[in-house]
Amino acid sequence: MLFSTGYQTSLGTISTLVTKGEYVISDKENHACIVNGCVLAKGGFAEFVRFKHNDMDDLDKVLSGLPTKAAKLIVSDGVFSVTGELVNLPKMNEVAKKYGARILIDDAHGIGVVGNGGRGTVSNFDLESEVDLVMGTFSKTFASLGGFVAGKERVINYLKHLSPAIIFSASPTPASCAATLKALDILEEHPELVNNLIKNADKMRKGFAELGFKIIPNKTAIVPVIVGDVDKAFVFWRKLFDNGIFVNTFIPPGVPPNMSMMRTSYMATHEDSHLNKILEVFSKVGKELGLIS
Repeated sequence: MLFSTGYQTSLGTISTLVTKGEYVISDKENHACIVNGCVLAKGGFAEFVRFKHNDMDDLDKVLSGLPTKAAKLIVSDGVFSVTGELVNLPKMNEVAKKYGARILIDDAHGIGVVGNGGRGTVSNFDLESEVDLVMGTFSKTFASLGGFVAGKERVINYLKHLSPAIIFSASPTPASCAATLKALDILEEHPELVNNLIKNADKMRKGFAELGFKIIPNKTAIVPVIVGDVDKAFVFWRKLFDNGIFVNTFIPPGVPPNMSMMRTSYMATHEDSHLNKILEVFSKVGKELGLIS
């Protein structure tokens, strides 16, 4: 089922599925759209609890304290938007089955990036038959606008008839849908693009590390470079921009204290000349600011 935006997908799905006397359990570093979907469910008298980031032992502990017969929905990013980490889905699935909980994965940063032919996080772990729902956006890999949720027909029909976010909102535009369908065609016809993407990101992870930058290791398209100090992060961002490199700056409260970072992310169409230029500029600016020697 399609929604007007990825953000609205989260609000409309979570708040409709989890109601009074039921529990939604969220990773502490989930994207804001998930958090707000959980808060909206709480406004409808559902219970909203969280577990430590990607810590399945803590998830087990949280679930063990909830009423046995209560309905429980675990919600997590597939690829975490700040760090680029993959959720520990195999262990999450094991814990969920132990307590009779369902799983909803937000794969905004996973579709077109990981998994068989870019089919996402659930495919990456070969758990398509185990995970209950997957949602995502068209504004990342597909370079369009809109969002989707996929699952069993009965669940989708339930959402279709009861989610205010779908009933009382405009549909995605024909142009947005057409752009998304074309992007899907390209992804299906050229699965090598996914391999090229990860190859480019791996090159940058290796390059940043060799220059002496602190990075967060992962296996996705997001490569965060840790700066630490907030003021230095803003200066770093501006100097990169002035040298022709655009990145996203993340500062507290979006990241923990002293973890301000440049979140770099890559495309399959980046060429070696582009990537080498990025490393060259990062090296120059990093030395100017004393981040590397």
